[in-house]
Amino acid sequence: MKVFGLKIDGYLVLILLVAALATVLPARDDAAVWLGLVTKVAIGAVFFLHGARLSREAVIGGLMHWRLHLVVLGATFAAFPLLALSLASLPAAITPPELAAGLIFLGCLPSTIQSSIAFIGIARGNVAAGVAAASASNLLGVFATPLLAGLLLHAQGGVSAAGVLAIVLQILAPFVAGQALRPWIGDFVARRNAILSRFDRGTILLVVFVAFSGAVVEGVWTRLGPLDLVRLLLLCAVLLAAMLALTWFVARALRFSTPDQIAIIFCGSKKSLASGAPMAAALFPAAVAGVALIPLLVFHQMQLMACAYIAQRYAARPDMADQSG
Repeated sequence: MKVFGLKIDGYLVLILLVAALATVLPARDDAAVWLGLVTKVAIGAVFFLHGARLSREAVIGGLMHWRLHLVVLGATFAAFPLLALSLASLPAAITPPELAAGLIFLGCLPSTIQSSIAFIGIARGNVAAGVAAASASNLLGVFATPLLAGLLLHAQGGVSAAGVLAIVLQILAPFVAGQALRPWIGDFVARRNAILSRFDRGTILLVVFVAFSGAVVEGVWTRLGPLDLVRLLLLCAVLLAAMLALTWFVARALRFSTPDQIAIIFCGSKKSLASGAPMAAALFPAAVAGVALIPLLVFHQMQLMACAYIAQRYAARPDMADQSG
């Protein structure tokens, strides 16, 4: 979908429509309780299926390129969280306090898989290394994201240590179960990948509706105004530009080949909505989860537009023109 010449993710538009529906007709009282229970079951199923689908061979095989993976993981789980924490700690005149937790949570998320690989392919980068790096990021994210988010948010009085442990178990237990059963159900799951992808996306829509319902009931839109959203756009733009520049500089400084540089840039600068939405629902109370998702939704669309442009520029580089000739 294109609007004013810009490519807009159609699924993100659907997510925004669901958030708008929750704003107008939020789930309340008993409906909110039941939808919350359904959401928890769906989140467990999502991570169970991720465990069953994630190829251990892709991760293990890619680990041979250890320098590249260390750079990607360092960008994803060290540089990104620290930069997000720095932005979240700015004065209230710059960073809206209501959105600070969402920025920190965004910084702790793993990289995307599907869109990162798609952009690496368009840019003629090292797709195999990208698959391994993105898969390793998501595998580690099951452990690292709740722990990192809990640590950084606990430092600001956000999440208790006991709450983090419960969240890790809620996310990790289904994932480990899926991995353990992969030899028996892996082929079955793979043959139904299209159906299960729709289930993943449907779960995200449910998470967004429940999260925004809770936030609306608690009066989020009385605390957030248009100026807050403008400031969030600028903060997300700074965060994305900084991570793109950092991954580009480090990849060049360490003398990676151009295809490897492309894999590092795209895997090290992007954050996963597919993992982020369920994790937000598990990590935060419903009233807080809706607000925490706002920075992720903004950053997600921004990264897609920026990376689409960068991928096209890489695809048009002179060495590719020479090869095609």
